[in-house]
Amino acid sequence: MWAMVLKEFLELRRDRRTMALIIMLPLVLLVVFGYAASFNVKSLHTEVVGPQASQVAGKLPAMFEVTKVDPGAGERQGHDALRDDKADVVIVTGAGASPATAMINGANLFAAQQAVAVVGRSGGAMKPEVLFNPQLKTSWVMVPAIIGLILAFIGTIITSLGLVRERQSGTLEQLAVMPFRPSDVIAGKIIPYFLLAALDMLIVTVLGVLLFGVPFAGNVLVFVVGAALFLFVVLGIGVFISTVSQNQGQAMQLAMMVMMPQILLSGMIFPLSSMAAGVRWIAYVLPLTWFAKISIGVMLRGATVSSLWLSLLILAVMAVVVFSAAVARFRRDLAPNMPAAAAPEPSASAAQA
Repeated sequence: MWAMVLKEFLELRRDRRTMALIIMLPLVLLVVFGYAASFNVKSLHTEVVGPQASQVAGKLPAMFEVTKVDPGAGERQGHDALRDDKADVVIVTGAGASPATAMINGANLFAAQQAVAVVGRSGGAMKPEVLFNPQLKTSWVMVPAIIGLILAFIGTIITSLGLVRERQSGTLEQLAVMPFRPSDVIAGKIIPYFLLAALDMLIVTVLGVLLFGVPFAGNVLVFVVGAALFLFVVLGIGVFISTVSQNQGQAMQLAMMVMMPQILLSGMIFPLSSMAAGVRWIAYVLPLTWFAKISIGVMLRGATVSSLWLSLLILAVMAVVVFSAAVARFRRDLAPNMPAAAAPEPSASAAQA
């Protein structure tokens, strides 16, 4: 029995991926649930507009973190600030003793719930008005984020498993010795997963709108561009995982290690503003974080390119870097098995010489 125990420990020591999963996953879960697992919003980014903006801004509860005071602005400018996700709350003040109106960004669900509670305790000094998600439905916020989760699942897990299966069965090596360019092989393997993910995205989006009543207030083209960029990123991650995995078990382990932080730290479950600063930076290097901003912004708030350009740019940079690295490594794996280019036959004059 002890010989078997020793043998198992030796095998585990040689399997670095399994050891990494055993050691790293508990640490990741400890950090996430210790520092990030909180629904409490500590502050609300607030803008105050209207004739009495300066007076009202100085009397707001400490929860309202005032980032802008503009007596010359009004309700329209406040609506635009919420649409562009520049504020969680916009306080619109009026003339005289009339109560101020607290316009609340309902697309930021946890912040909106906190804002409604704080305004309700103001004793009638402010009237709450929730925009973009008036009833504060959780499904309205979750469905756009779940679209990104489905794309990440297909792009990362399904793609990596499919490509590793080809390597295990020997099909990849057979393709490598055929008269195909590496780029042809890569494109032929990637395109089906891209189309499958696009179809799933369409189905989930339509069902979310029809079954849960989730609005689609923005431009479809902006949503499609964001989804395409995000899909290129996760496909690149899936291809890269397949190139460093020898079997499907290893691919699944690595894919789960990549997916877990995206589920927990992208803001889909826990609000980013409630995370400790030492953990929050991880969220900003995860592609799902930026796609969630795009999908929620387009579907609920009707956000435009001018307010989503940063998220689109970051996803574009991620797509170029990750996909290029993955394809380069994939080409390197194929290169040793690719047939060498045939040397040109000598001309008749050269043969006679």
